[in-house]
Amino acid sequence: MTTSPCLPRDAKEIAEMLGDVANDFSGKTVLMAGGMGFLGRYFQGVFEYLNHNVLAEPCRLIIADNMITAGKAGISRPRAATLVDSGNFEFSQVDVSGGFEVEGPVDFVINLAGIASPYYYRAYPVETLDVAVNGTRHLLDLARDKGARFTFFSSSEIYGDPDAKHIPTPESYRGNVSCRGPRACYDESKRLGETLCYIYHDTYGTPTNTIRPFNVYGPGMQEADYRVLPNFASCIKGSRTLKVYGTGNQTRTFCYVTDAINGFLRVVARGVPGEAYNIGNPTPEISVFELVEEIEKVLGKSIDKEVIEYPDSYPADEPNRRCPDIVKARRQLDYNPQVTIADGLKRFFEWTDETYVGEE
Repeated sequence: MTTSPCLPRDAKEIAEMLGDVANDFSGKTVLMAGGMGFLGRYFQGVFEYLNHNVLAEPCRLIIADNMITAGKAGISRPRAATLVDSGNFEFSQVDVSGGFEVEGPVDFVINLAGIASPYYYRAYPVETLDVAVNGTRHLLDLARDKGARFTFFSSSEIYGDPDAKHIPTPESYRGNVSCRGPRACYDESKRLGETLCYIYHDTYGTPTNTIRPFNVYGPGMQEADYRVLPNFASCIKGSRTLKVYGTGNQTRTFCYVTDAINGFLRVVARGVPGEAYNIGNPTPEISVFELVEEIEKVLGKSIDKEVIEYPDSYPADEPNRRCPDIVKARRQLDYNPQVTIADGLKRFFEWTDETYVGEE
């Protein structure tokens, strides 16, 4: 039985979404840096399902993670059980910012390593910058030596705060980002990580891709993640008033994790070398207040909420709008999100109701 947060229904759904793309991982070795975070642990469950049900030859998964923000889920070090039992799983607790070596062949290098929660990159600004820059360069060197495809997980925050004419935001938009301020350690280090990918592809011919995820959510997000949906779910579980930061009018689009992992794996396997891809759900673009209304519909009850100033532990200066243009991923990779906001929230809150404790 898997201890990955990836729900069996979700893993099966992702495999069906991938179709023949899944076969690109048959018999391959995947190195995943940052593989004990929310997305990494979900990947574990998907590869477990693929090995057991889809692939002609099993995929080998190598995980590297320094566990700095892994929390309770990381301390327990969940593993995808059949990967472990078959000998197709290896874990190293290591900071890739200082380099990382792997014996034998590697076909795919996936750099998920990073500190993505605003609460945590506010607490660890130097580490946030270090892993996105030095960690990425070390992993690019490894991919170059192994002849592997390389995928860098960047962020939608590299766009900063786009003006209205750049919403939805295409990959060609150059961004409106400050190099100073509470979010700069994250935003600017991700931009530099993307530059490194461009240089290694352009200079050395390393097949690199960049993924820019947009507000991915789902089972496996830790209660102490401090992002909007885990925050709300914890408050609801504990019967507390929701705290809405800022004005509540800032807008986002939310992408359920099955749609996200499907898109991520399509980029990893078949992304055009040298290209960056937005992966997310472009609709609906809703305010935080409207998000609360959607949650109320799903749960069938009214929820108390209050608007507060940003706490000192959470960086202000967040983008007013964030909405992806995914035309490029649709045309080049046949990427089509399928999960509605209502269905995704239903799945997420069913999971948090069973797993969160609701303590403040």
